[in-house]
Amino acid sequence: MKSLLTKIALAAFAIALPLGASAHAAETVKVGISAEPYPPFSQPDASGNWSGWEIDIMHAVCKQADLDCKITPVSWDGIIPALKSGKIDMIFNSMSITADRKKEIDFSEKYYQTPAIVVGQKSEDFKPTKDGMDGKYLGVQVSTIHETYARKHFPGASLKVYQQQDEANQDLVSGRIDATLADALALQPFLDSDQGKACCEMKGKVDPDADVLGTGIGAGFRKGDDDLKKKVNAAIDAIRQNGTYKKISDKYFDFDIYGG
Repeated sequence: MKSLLTKIALAAFAIALPLGASAHAAETVKVGISAEPYPPFSQPDASGNWSGWEIDIMHAVCKQADLDCKITPVSWDGIIPALKSGKIDMIFNSMSITADRKKEIDFSEKYYQTPAIVVGQKSEDFKPTKDGMDGKYLGVQVSTIHETYARKHFPGASLKVYQQQDEANQDLVSGRIDATLADALALQPFLDSDQGKACCEMKGKVDPDADVLGTGIGAGFRKGDDDLKKKVNAAIDAIRQNGTYKKISDKYFDFDIYGG
């Protein structure tokens, strides 16, 4: 009997050891990403598992910050309301840091920055300027900085707004629109595809407008959630310093996505 009790006590001690070794449980953070695919940054497979450069970076940031991050897909045009209402705790989804958005939410430091470009039909010769876009049918994704930019800088264009960028790309292929405006990296896979190569080309970068296009891409937080923001900022800096950021980026890009 004594031997049995000793074995039970030793077993209980062995079970308790790993539990006691952990000083605390990682903080659970619901990370909002757009439910719409946005390759090469984020896209789900048939089982609902997400992959892409931004997903890999998010996981690296969360690991560095000792956060238990749970991906929570939300429609893009509802992602800020979802954050403010508490449905999610952080946005990590190619959201540009703009003056208007900073009125509603807080941002981390940037974790990448790429230009906005116009892609159009090869058969048409025009530039991405106010005069060049006059009379063009221009496709943009809803509730993006690119929609805002187009309304401000291309007033003579006829805008067609889409839920997903891929829908605009397909309408460009079919000739239902003349051009689309989006992030350069988001459009590159389309330009590299057989359809994209056959029909379209980059017409150029749009003129800078920091008020609309922002100062880079950052993670979004509820106002006042300073502790989480501080952890994420420190983690972004750490993965850039320890080589993790570059290691992940080199799998996807042949240039420095962090930007100037």
